[in-house]
Amino acid sequence: MSTPMIGVLGASGAVGQAAVHALRALGHTGLRLGGRTPSALCAVAREEPGSHDETVWADADAPQGLRAFTEGCHTVLNCAGPTYRLRATVASAALAAGAHCVDVAGDDPAAEDLSKDGDPARDGRTVVLSAGALPGLSSLLPRWLAGQGLDTVSALTAHCGGLESCTPTVARDLMLSLTSGGADGAAYGEALAAVRDGRRAPRALRTAEDTEHAAFPGRVALQPYLSGESERLAHALGLDRLDWYNVHPGPAVRALLGRLPASLAAGEDPAGLADRLLLAADLDLAGRTPYYVMDFLLSGIASGRPATAGLTLRTASSYRLTATVGALAVDAVLRGAVPPGVHFACDVLDPDAVVRHLRSHGIAGLRLTGTAADAAPVEEGVL
Repeated sequence: MSTPMIGVLGASGAVGQAAVHALRALGHTGLRLGGRTPSALCAVAREEPGSHDETVWADADAPQGLRAFTEGCHTVLNCAGPTYRLRATVASAALAAGAHCVDVAGDDPAAEDLSKDGDPARDGRTVVLSAGALPGLSSLLPRWLAGQGLDTVSALTAHCGGLESCTPTVARDLMLSLTSGGADGAAYGEALAAVRDGRRAPRALRTAEDTEHAAFPGRVALQPYLSGESERLAHALGLDRLDWYNVHPGPAVRALLGRLPASLAAGEDPAGLADRLLLAADLDLAGRTPYYVMDFLLSGIASGRPATAGLTLRTASSYRLTATVGALAVDAVLRGAVPPGVHFACDVLDPDAVVRHLRSHGIAGLRLTGTAADAAPVEEGVL
């Protein structure tokens, strides 16, 4: 029996290369590696000589090359971007070739495009979107935490961010997210908004420009931000209250992000601003160790009493987290664990399985805290 072909688009990028490693760790070999730089793809393929990976030139902006890349694949893992420009381009090409697709991003714009093209479930095909760190793991971890000793949950406070290099794709996506990335052509999220009484409440929170948080070293800025994924999470858990903060530890990036809305409104070139973001991230990282943190605190009831359950994840790279979730989603599709149709990863991946994998493969350190009666300590993972 032949091994199902997995295609990894953007395989030589920061996320794509880590995704190739993650797929190999799950036992998947003979991958098809796609991208725009043949020499970089060959370097990734040579990292594990016995893997028998093949390399194929592919560009998401070149329909013929994308068609050739997806043809013959069982599942395509898209790690290319910018997400909010490509939308469902890769997923649509995969479906046209008779393949399933997992996208480490995609988000609402891709889901909307796919809904206009008809339901892939009719052909038995599956698309999994937002299979990354944020969005993706950012919703999976709170769902897992809700089962750690709490009988009911009512409130969630989240802090996510870190200090690491910025890729050109991430920088361009950040610019695009200010005007797209959400549902119905809206921005990806709303600054200062939160959930109150189960509904979105604009301007419910305030930015803290220079403060401290126990999960993050040094001084940080806390930017309240409510995304569509966070709102769906609040609904899924039945939360009355959700406060979500993006955490920015680096002063150069903080300063640039603070000026970004006014700069765009004044007509500055988004591409130039994206380049400045790359430089600011490098400046903040100079001489420091990169890290990424996700910190969650749930409040609710355990054994009839008010209780809390907290989870702090710490890792060296959010890109590796994204790659891991994408690879786990591919593995789930291959095993038939995801039904046909278009799904967000947080709705179809098993949170318990994801947490076990993160710990057992040394991808992140996990620390569980709180007063929930049944909450058992979680061993620290190995960074």
